[in-house]
Amino acid sequence: MKTKTLTPDASGVSEAAALLADGGLVALPTETVYGLAADARQGQAVASIYAAKGRPSFNPLIVHVASARDAQQYGVWNAWAEHLASAFWPGPLTLVLPLREGHGLASIVTAGLETVALRCPAHPVAQALLCAFNGPLAAPSANPSGKISPTRVAHVLAGLDGQVNAVLDGGAAEIGLESTIVGLAGDTPVLLRHGSLTRSQLEAALGEPLGVSTTPAAVSAPGQLASHYAPEAALRLNVATPAPDETLLGFGNVSCALNLSPASDMREAAANLFDMLRQLDETADKIAVSPIPETGIGIAINDRLKRAAAPRSSGMPSIG
Repeated sequence: MKTKTLTPDASGVSEAAALLADGGLVALPTETVYGLAADARQGQAVASIYAAKGRPSFNPLIVHVASARDAQQYGVWNAWAEHLASAFWPGPLTLVLPLREGHGLASIVTAGLETVALRCPAHPVAQALLCAFNGPLAAPSANPSGKISPTRVAHVLAGLDGQVNAVLDGGAAEIGLESTIVGLAGDTPVLLRHGSLTRSQLEAALGEPLGVSTTPAAVSAPGQLASHYAPEAALRLNVATPAPDETLLGFGNVSCALNLSPASDMREAAANLFDMLRQLDETADKIAVSPIPETGIGIAINDRLKRAAAPRSSGMPSIG
């Protein structure tokens, strides 16, 4: 199978929707990263996502929907969800809710859990596809499991060309980091994964503090395993002076091969992170990364870098 690149116009969106309806796989742009989409109601189609990515089946997927009203068909809505969706949807936020009875999703989407991860993306092409398809799309990042997430069509094709039916070209991802994930299925809202939305923003919308999740023994939402987003090259963090055999990925006013943001702009750094890691991974055996301040979106950047640098266990596949 040759992967077709589709233009983000009405014709391309219509073709993508038809492929999905037939059980195919389509990579779609979102404001965070590119996702690998399948009809979340078709078990075999969703199984194809796991096969294409080499993703472990115990790892649940995010279900993308066009609106909060659509999300309520699949998850049990509550006041927390209403506050957060009103503030941040469409946008880079995923909510983990109890599954609604009669939800109609394939069980493989939730990896057998009694919860479902739901997101309403803001990217206009993703919105157009969701509306044209008129159904829920399971869509993890469109890359081999555990590898660097894709923020451009070329990244998708580098990892999955020939394994997916098509990719919708929506240009470079604006944010460049996966969505923030908040768990709303327990007694208190819990921050499950850092993203571009900060803790203070979320707590302001909720009107109460968020709990914090540590890496669990059993995965309860996407993005929770220790090793993830990993280049082939060895990665060392918080480096002021790189070793002679290391290539520096810089931040701020430093001399380096590539710089996430010479102006120390956190959002610019987030948008550049995965693309620059990919560029250095093609030429370097060892990558050093300048210190990134642990504030605001820098917390999410450091989260991704720590997972990218974590030891890779042969017994526990890393997730994508």
